[in-house]
Amino acid sequence: MGRKSSYENGMYQQLMEIMGRLDTVEKEHKKETVKLKAEIADLKEENRLLRQENQLLRDDNARLKRIINNDSSNTSLPPSADQKGGKPANTYNGRKKTDCKAGGQKGHKGTTLSKAEIEEKITSGRYRHEVKTIGNTSGQKYVTKYVVDLAVEPVITEVRIYADENGVLCIPAEYRSDVTYGANIKALAVSLYSEGVMSNDRIASFLNAASNGELNLSEGSIYGFCKKMENVSVTSIINLEKEQLNRKVVATDATTVTVNGKLNYIRNFSTDNRVIYHAMNSKSIDALKELDFLKCYSGTLLHDHETALYHFGTEHAECNTPSHAQSIRMKKAAQQVALSSDSIYEIMSEEKANQTERISFKVQDLRGFFPKNYTQKQMTDTILKLLYENQRRLERKRNSRDER
Repeated sequence: MGRKSSYENGMYQQLMEIMGRLDTVEKEHKKETVKLKAEIADLKEENRLLRQENQLLRDDNARLKRIINNDSSNTSLPPSADQKGGKPANTYNGRKKTDCKAGGQKGHKGTTLSKAEIEEKITSGRYRHEVKTIGNTSGQKYVTKYVVDLAVEPVITEVRIYADENGVLCIPAEYRSDVTYGANIKALAVSLYSEGVMSNDRIASFLNAASNGELNLSEGSIYGFCKKMENVSVTSIINLEKEQLNRKVVATDATTVTVNGKLNYIRNFSTDNRVIYHAMNSKSIDALKELDFLKCYSGTLLHDHETALYHFGTEHAECNTPSHAQSIRMKKAAQQVALSSDSIYEIMSEEKANQTERISFKVQDLRGFFPKNYTQKQMTDTILKLLYENQRRLERKRNSRDER
């Protein structure tokens, strides 16, 4: 009995020791788990910050890629900022240097206003006439010089709307607000917007600066002017597109613009005397399918090899640079008011000398078939000679076969 009790006591002690060690391991495990969870949380936060930084760098990289080729043709940058052929700005003029002085040249029609023209404009009342005197006005003799300038000043027109015989005030829709902007400001804003797709904030800043800050125009006001112009232009645009559907060739291109930080496009369809613009968020086939003009057009689309456009129209042409002779012909046609999209298409469709089909080989591919001292001309002559001989041999075989 005593021996059994000792055994049980020993087992109990061992079990307690094991449980004690397990408690210790469990506590250390819990501490390690808490530490690892904290490290995982820190790593997740670090990963989140790195993702944000990575996205920021991606966006900035995309922005830089979009603007790397910006110039006066696709943005509001001035032509003086253009860089062409690796040359500094304003050094890409291709005209030959002459000994002529700068300014008007003999035989060229000038555009300078004459004194007689100015006096006629004053008489007609088209110009506001002001007089400035220099010297003693009591003298009888004086000479007249004219200065033509442009006065830019804000004008406020007070519109008074009277009640009718029943005492009812009939307020026209354009005067529902207590203060509105006039037609000249709206027309100028829309014109600036259409000129190089100038941003709303820059238009507002320009007009506010022109009025010495008196207009207080906002981006929202400019947007409203352009949006209203868009709404009233729908019928005109439909008629223009109907007219363009009958043209043999219509050129199209897409200019990138940024709207609220996102890349968008201004798609244009142009002929010799009209251009229609469409705002688009993509250049994909699905986006192009939403344009009614492309759904109906069956002529030739002229573009910069946009593969998506090959799903529309019946023929396609890619933008090409005219040769010197073609440029001269088009210039003469324009001077004679005989240049049209059809005549341009006819001239540009002609095959240029450098567009003649040819077969070319790399010299290193042919070098093993000829002696080492053979020149390229000798190789060419030998190849042609072998081809002629082979052609004559085939002709002899054909003739002997016919004789049988």
